[in-house]
Amino acid sequence: MSDTVLFVLTSHAELGDSGRPTGFWLSEAADPWKVLTDAGYRVHLASIAGGRPPVDGADLSDPVQSAFVSEAGLDSTLVLSTVDPSGYAAVLYVGGHGTMWDFHGNADIARLGSAVYRSGGVIGAVCHGPVALLDLTDAVGASLVSGLRVTSFTDDEERESQTWEAIPYSLEEELRSRGAVHSNGGVYAPHVVVDGRVVTGQNPSSAPGVAQEMVRLLSR
Repeated sequence: MSDTVLFVLTSHAELGDSGRPTGFWLSEAADPWKVLTDAGYRVHLASIAGGRPPVDGADLSDPVQSAFVSEAGLDSTLVLSTVDPSGYAAVLYVGGHGTMWDFHGNADIARLGSAVYRSGGVIGAVCHGPVALLDLTDAVGASLVSGLRVTSFTDDEERESQTWEAIPYSLEEELRSRGAVHSNGGVYAPHVVVDGRVVTGQNPSSAPGVAQEMVRLLSR
């Protein structure tokens, strides 16, 4: 199997009608990138529109985030619709509020993740990234998320972050409505759930743990 992992990033830059910018949350890409590359995996970046995607939550005083921005190829992410899933052992759907708009219902999100999963690969998703799971299907075409144990950014965390009024739907409730078994570890607490070959993390502090579990599954 390939030793390459694809990170999928949002290209959506506006937090609803709030006037606030959004995008992908930088540490949710940077921390897993560090874990995976240190473990010997190559990481490719793709986004919905390609090129440099909008960044949210950046802290460039953090050496891992700074290294990711300068070394990971952020200025030239692949256009997701052009990506061949056969080259990847795993996909990580990186979070950030932008995913709530351009991941859900996106045919390429579903195509790529479903293909990687069906070929025996690993699916990771952190914070708002699990919105991608809503459209993934298994080998027989059934909803991947139905009956799956998952976590994601929670309603309580949306309220604490003062984003509840801006988001188009509750991710937590959307997952539950599709049959997912959703859990959380408390507001902003690290919480990682592994169910088969699917790894989800609740929030930015969960991102390193998601990558560590992905490495464990990939190395089996």
